[in-house]
Amino acid sequence: MTIDEEMNLLESHLRRLKIEYEVFFNNPQKKPPSDLEWKVLALLRKFSDGSRMSFSQRFRYNEMAQRYAIYSDLWRKKSRIREEGYRRPQDALLSVQGVREEEHQPEHKVYGVGHAAHEEGAFVVQCADPRSEGDKVERLFAALSDAKKKTGESVSGSLDSFKSFVQKKTEEIRKQHGCQTVEYVVEVQDGKAKLRAKAAKAKG
Repeated sequence: MTIDEEMNLLESHLRRLKIEYEVFFNNPQKKPPSDLEWKVLALLRKFSDGSRMSFSQRFRYNEMAQRYAIYSDLWRKKSRIREEGYRRPQDALLSVQGVREEEHQPEHKVYGVGHAAHEEGAFVVQCADPRSEGDKVERLFAALSDAKKKTGESVSGSLDSFKSFVQKKTEEIRKQHGCQTVEYVVEVQDGKAKLRAKAAKAKG
């Protein structure tokens, strides 16, 4: 099976899992769809290093990983309410409403390429020579595009123009600060996606 075929399988499993969880929460006799969830997790883990994927495949994978993280967080909350009963009015509401992604930020580990570099919700990457570090620049572009989508901003510009921008910016900062590497940070501030660049601190 090719990577694209496995991505299609993951997408189809994820769609089915969402439907089966909705059935589970509406029917007290039903068991949670644990087998299907295990298959989704197995595929997410399989591709979590991103090494064999193209840029577009990694971007698609990250979107699905983020979607699963949001869904599973909500399912866990709804399961807890189901087991413990409704203690607050908002619990009863949460147990019947559908998934509204903007209201539920995942609390636990998110599978996704490059997520290991996240610090307090920010995506951090260091570049010394963007021309030879295309993979890092692609991950940075994906993180910035992802952040813009979440804040409702339009994603403008191509990957090629972004690569040129990072190359120029890296050269400027290296010259200005006399540093070897430049640190790029993607974060959301005041509801807007921001890309910051600064001289990376020398190690040791």
